[in-house]
Amino acid sequence: MLDDSERKIHRILHNYSVGRGRFPSMQELMIKTTGKSEKDITDTLISLEDKLFIIWDDKRQVESIKLLQGWEQQLRSEAFKPSDNLDYWTKY
Repeated sequence: MLDDSERKIHRILHNYSVGRGRFPSMQELMIKTTGKSEKDITDTLISLEDKLFIIWDDKRQVESIKLLQGWEQQLRSEAFKPSDNLDYWTKY
């Protein structure tokens, strides 16, 4: 499971890649994360890479990142949990 800063940067990367067709620069990440330092962002990106959410071959350029997962697996499975509406009749 991702911590808050990992989740925020991961969502920024995903939204940029989908909406703009590119990844944000380090400067854009610093703005979007409300003033996080370059070192904090770099550490978070390395942590995302360690957890297999991204691949970051060229550590000098944020734009070289490749997303491996668009969201957390745990959240995806909870969000799309099938329901038979039995809860409505038994709990309410």
